Amino acid sequence: MSSIQIHILAVGKLKERYWAEAAQAYLKRLSFYADVYLDEVPDQPVPKTPSPGERAGVLAAEGEALLGRIKDRDWVTALTLDGRRWTSEQFAEQWQGWMSRGAARYVFVVGGTLGLHFRVTRRADALWSLSPLTFPHQMARVIVLEQLYRAFQILRGGTYHR
Repeated sequence: MSSIQIHILAVGKLKERYWAEAAQAYLKRLSFYADVYLDEVPDQPVPKTPSPGERAGVLAAEGEALLGRIKDRDWVTALTLDGRRWTSEQFAEQWQGWMSRGAARYVFVVGGTLGLHFRVTRRADALWSLSPLTFPHQMARVIVLEQLYRAFQILRGGTYHR
């Protein structure tokens, strides 16, 4: 087994079979480079038109569940719209820098329908935006896995990225 541990910590389950299959395919590919785990916390029901108080309650409950899974020595990257955007090559450089820190685990946090509570983003060591576009959080998980695989391939001169 690898000494690198990566956890994709996400709100909600991968419900559709095609997202689960895509995630499993990248987990298998990544297994040559790291021990990678999908860790899910329950999503909270969101009313069709939530009040500010309901929004705050959902974010707080999901945030508390996420923070409960993060350890002190983890390197945490939160996915958020106002995070840094990188090309795949730039992300590979970032990833190499993060790995050189020798963290116990590298945790990538994907929020739910309403995003992430400010306490989660405040705990994060890095904020990452996949795109200015909005993606379903299930797709975001698969994109993170794919970009991690691509980063390993870039760093090792593999052919996947070409």
